[in-house]
Amino acid sequence: MLETPNIASFFTILAQAEGGDQSPMSFFLMIGLFMAGFWFLIVAPQRKMQKEHDALVKGLKKGDKIMTKGGVFGTIVNVKSDRVSVKVANNTNIEISKPFIQTVLNKKDDAKGDEAAEDTTDEPEKTEAK
Repeated sequence: MLETPNIASFFTILAQAEGGDQSPMSFFLMIGLFMAGFWFLIVAPQRKMQKEHDALVKGLKKGDKIMTKGGVFGTIVNVKSDRVSVKVANNTNIEISKPFIQTVLNKKDDAKGDEAAEDTTDEPEKTEAK
């Protein structure tokens, strides 16, 4: 008749396979290090990005220029509790759920500072030859 293996027999087999000198604590230490690495490399950065996006969504206001996750550009016309109305063209407004807003391109308050920054062009200056 077959016996069902229990955890103690698993650790015994594991210790014998690795040379027999190691204790089960090394196994738990490896699992703990793996979980800590997983946390710092994947979970913590994702939580930080989610908090930043939540702050972005809470700070939306009329006049902000936005880009959605689908690549639609527009200007916010009206802000509701769970969605915003966005003007994407003349006489064309669409409603978008707040979580689908990817980024705010320029805030309404920063518009004056951005206009001055946009005056520079990528074209090289022309000089007259004599």
